[in-house]
Amino acid sequence: MPILSFSTLAAGQLRWAVWLALLPLTSACGQATTSQPPVPAAIVLDSATGKVDMPWLRQRLDSSRALRRQQVGVALADATTGELLFGYNAGKDFTPASTLKLFSLYAGLTLLGDSLPSLRYFSRGDTLFFQGTGDPTLLHGDVPSRRAYAFLAGRPEKVLAYCDIACVPAYGPGWTWDDFNYYFQPERTAFPLYGNTVRFYGSAPQLARPRPGAPLQPLPQRVRVAPRAFAPLTAKAGPDFRLSPDQDHEEHVFRAQLDNRFTYLPAPKKWVDEIPYRTSRQLLLRLLGDTLRRAVVGIGPWHPRPGQDSIRTLHGLRADSLYRRMLRVSDNFLAEQLLLMASTQVGYRDSLSGARTIRYLLKNQLRTLPDRPDWVDGSGLSRFNLLTPRTLTALLVRLHQQLPEPRLLSLLAAGGGQGTLRKRYFEPGPPKVTWFWGKTGTLTHTCNLAGYLRCKSGRLVAVTFFNNNILGDDQRTRDAMQWTLSEVRQRL
Repeated sequence: MPILSFSTLAAGQLRWAVWLALLPLTSACGQATTSQPPVPAAIVLDSATGKVDMPWLRQRLDSSRALRRQQVGVALADATTGELLFGYNAGKDFTPASTLKLFSLYAGLTLLGDSLPSLRYFSRGDTLFFQGTGDPTLLHGDVPSRRAYAFLAGRPEKVLAYCDIACVPAYGPGWTWDDFNYYFQPERTAFPLYGNTVRFYGSAPQLARPRPGAPLQPLPQRVRVAPRAFAPLTAKAGPDFRLSPDQDHEEHVFRAQLDNRFTYLPAPKKWVDEIPYRTSRQLLLRLLGDTLRRAVVGIGPWHPRPGQDSIRTLHGLRADSLYRRMLRVSDNFLAEQLLLMASTQVGYRDSLSGARTIRYLLKNQLRTLPDRPDWVDGSGLSRFNLLTPRTLTALLVRLHQQLPEPRLLSLLAAGGGQGTLRKRYFEPGPPKVTWFWGKTGTLTHTCNLAGYLRCKSGRLVAVTFFNNNILGDDQRTRDAMQWTLSEVRQRL
């Protein structure tokens, strides 16, 4: 075996030491050559226009396979400062669907107080004269108020006299006529009762023996009707009953188009259906009298004597309770009635008119919006509504400036929480983290979203994301919106 000299060992150790010293530099150089390119800035300033932009988001929208065939409009703004951060077809008009309910919210916040006006009245001798204000909460199944009920039931006057007030047609302009049988399109009226709907409760199936020792057999399904006044008008479908090919076979109760005759189909499980009833003055007086257990007469127009009859307004449910229900589950009826109530604070009080409310707001508080909307109803059911993304985002900014942030967000559907966003827009945790609060808008071929996005940095961004002319199922559109907004959340 060769013997290594000291000088040879020293030289080897020196080379080993040099190699170890250079190793970090070599590794760093290798990493530099193989690492990904730097991520571009989330927001850049366009030198030509002086405006901020998000080119990466624009490229993402342009290249999205899920969004490529439909019409897409997006507008993002800082919710606190109002600075517009991004626009994509932001100045083009879209069908807003139920995101329009944010305008109804603004109408209520601007024109109504903390509680809803339930009815107007004055007393003369032994008669109490009263008329409706459009308040939808009297005996409503989801946001019930008994204030008007207790007031009318306990009045000392011998006669309760209901006075007519001019009101809008039962259906709004551009509504779909063949949705009359669905819970989401009750008729608009001056004095709603029970939400202008009937609820049917099919009992759970039960078995019984027709005689001792006989096999168990199913009993006929029992159906409870509320209010009870509609029970005599409800019947089980006979052997000759046939649905048309266009009717929804998943429903249980069907109303005749022009009157209040209801037919139900039994089912092998428990069910609940809610069907609008056809309103009339005669039916209102009957239902109100049955409910109050005292006679109510109708006397025609409202004729208080100037200077002699003191007209007062009875206030009922807190307004936030209605706003919360309207926005979280997208209740069309509450939104429509909200515009009627707001009209009692605008101009003449001899009628209830959502159009009057709309004209007033667009001429006054909303005159500085980026683009004047085509706003025709309170719910967004109408296809006549048109709105640009930047206008709705501007309204979101205004709402954020008008209300304390915790209160505003509490009115909206919350990601992972309640309402139409309960399955999206949250981190599962624990703890679960909501990062979007807003309002959805859905019609056939339409899938929209508007609200507030909480970014990782803590910044709150007002968001409008419109999608119109969608072919087929909108699930891919919903997924694309969530994925896109999650990227915005990470980068802003």
